[in-house]
Order: sequence, then C-alpha cells, then structure tokens
Amino acid sequence: MPEHQPTITSRIPRGVWVLGFVSMLMDISSEMVHSLLPMFLVTVLGSSALTVGLIEGLAESTALIVKVFSGVLSDYWGKRKALALFGYTLGAFTKPLFALADSTGLVVTARLLDRVGKGVRGAPRDALVADITPPELRGAAFGLRQALDTVGAFLGPLLGVGLMLLWANDFRAVFWVAAVPGLMAVALLLFGIQEPALADNHKRSNPITRANLRRLGSAYWWTVGVGAVFTLARFSEAFLVLRAQQIGVAIALVPLVMVAMNLVYSASAYPFGKLSDRVSHAALLFGGLLVLAAADLLLAQSDHWATLLAGIALWGVHMGMTQGLLATMVADCAPADLRGTAFGFFNLLSGVALLLASAMAGWLWDRFGAAYTFYGGALMCLLALACLALRPLQHSLPEGG
Repeated sequence: MPEHQPTITSRIPRGVWVLGFVSMLMDISSEMVHSLLPMFLVTVLGSSALTVGLIEGLAESTALIVKVFSGVLSDYWGKRKALALFGYTLGAFTKPLFALADSTGLVVTARLLDRVGKGVRGAPRDALVADITPPELRGAAFGLRQALDTVGAFLGPLLGVGLMLLWANDFRAVFWVAAVPGLMAVALLLFGIQEPALADNHKRSNPITRANLRRLGSAYWWTVGVGAVFTLARFSEAFLVLRAQQIGVAIALVPLVMVAMNLVYSASAYPFGKLSDRVSHAALLFGGLLVLAAADLLLAQSDHWATLLAGIALWGVHMGMTQGLLATMVADCAPADLRGTAFGFFNLLSGVALLLASAMAGWLWDRFGAAYTFYGGALMCLLALACLALRPLQHSLPEGG
C-alpha cells in the first residue's frame, strides 16, 4: 500500500498561511470601522448621504491609483515585503484617527490614508503569494488567502455590532478597539514572513517600459480585459444592502446581509481555488458568470427575505469561484519579475470597471427601480460570457493539470 500523500493544504507554503492570517486580521480591523462609518458620519457628525458617497468614491479611486505604483515599485526593487508592511502599517495607524474625528475633514483624511495603505499593500502581497508558491498550487494558495481574508470581512462587522450593543452605540470606543487587530496584522507580517532571496541576475530597471509591457503578452492583457468586463457585471455590494432594506429587512439586521455573503464567500473560496488547479480556468469563469447572473435575477425579483438570502448566497458563491481564480490567471500569465506590475494594472482596470458598474447600477436604481439594477448586472454577465466565447482564455489548463 502506498504511503499517504500529503494533503494540498499541507503543501501550501507557510508564508501563504501567514499572509492569509495577516489579511484576515486587517480585514477585521477595517470592517469594524467601515461597517459603522456611514452611520457615524450621518448620525454623529451630521454629514449628508451625498457626502458619504463622495468620501467612498474618492477613497476607492485613491486606492486604485496607488495599486499600480506599488506593484511597479515592488518589481523595480525586487522586494515585496517592505511595501506590503508599509501598507498594512498605514492602514493600522489610521484607525485611531476615526476615533478622534470630530469633523468630516478628519474622517476624509483617515479614509484616504487607509485606502493608500490598501493600495500600497495589494499588488506586492499578491505578487509575494505567487513568488513563494509552486505553479501547480497557485489556485489553492490564492483561494486560501482569499478565504482567510473574507473570514475577516464577516467577523469585523459581527464584532462591531456586538460591541455597539455592549457599549450603547459608542462608535469611538469601537474604532479604538479596531486598531488592535490591525497592529496584530503588522506584527505577524513583520516577524512571520521570510521573503525569497533576490535572483543573482536581478537588475533594477523600469518595469513599465514599452519592452516590458510587451513581455506581459497578449494572454495577460486578454485576462485583464476579461477581468474588467467581468467586474462590470459585479457592481458594489452596497446595492445588496440597499435591496435588503428596501424589501423590509429591519435596519438593525441589514448589516447581516454582508456577513451572510462573506460567510458563503469564505467557505467557497478555498475549495474553488483548489479546483482551479485541476480544471479549465475558462470553464470555472463561465460557471462563475452563470452563478452571478442567477444571483442577479433572484435579487431583481426578490420580495421576501428567503429569495433575498438565496440571491446573496449565490453572490457569495460566485465571488468564491472567481476572485482567487482571476488572481491565479494573472500570476500564470506574468513573468516573475513583472508580477507586481501585472497585479497593479489588473487591479487598476478592474477597480475602474467596478466604479463604472456601481455608477451605472445607481443610475438604473434611481431612473427605473431596483430590479433594473440587477437585470442590468445579468445583462453584463451575458456580455462577459460572449467575450469568453469569442476568444477562449489562453493557458486554460495550468501546467501539470
């Protein structure tokens, strides 16, 4: 009888687990603040809903721009950890600013610094995952990191709600506590990750020269394009919250919509990431688009909490199927010395697409009604499916698959 083979999870490098727990801790910290910040702005600082929207739009735009530069810098220096550490540290140290804020201006400053931190750490962290993981395990590795990250995305709001109930809606006390998991994330990254040594032939050069951008190749740019079209079909999850409120879910329970979505997302990210190492990437992306379209149709027609919950669950499944997969596809297409740049441009274009999708979703909501927002999302899913059908993804099967 052959000896037992090691499981896939045991073969995933220790550094990937560490990066996953770093992401989880920082997401707990961030979501404790972000799940309460709109209410804090409106009820404590007296801001308008328009102000809340402008702050969020400006914050996300800042993160998008920074992601490109941080990815390029990580390739130029050949170092990922230092940039990721700076980004996580900046994110952790913004939390007390929210607690101290007595004006909208300080909230804007804290929010922008927080998003700069997110932008700085994103591309170098993803490139580091690819650097330390064997190609045949990348799907599982990205799925694992995404799963742990998403655990933080539902634990953070739950912890925030619990502390608000315990401390009689003391926003500032919760914001102070949010700094603790953020600082734990920084310490874990500092002491828990050993970055791979630089190759002997590494020379510092500008990663975004015309020659280097050509080296990324058509497969990479096609993946970026598919990712952007896919993101156009997936607008902001804020519309899930608005839909729940609209059909009559109690305001106190509305934040649990995001908890439910992220719970399903977290549970499905690793299994689908592992599956992506063995099956066609194109087939899995097709499946993700079909699940998203089904979620949109359910949410468009929902007039009861059970239908809403089914749509939200499918939304979480599609996130688990596709987010780690897209990261794996970028890592597979990009040369090792340009991975930071590759993730930077991918994140930028996907982020711009998300902003456009959310703006269109909001316009459809205001102009025609909530159902048309979700019908529009389903229509964009069909467009993304058509793009995949016209030109199947290159490198659909990973090496060794």
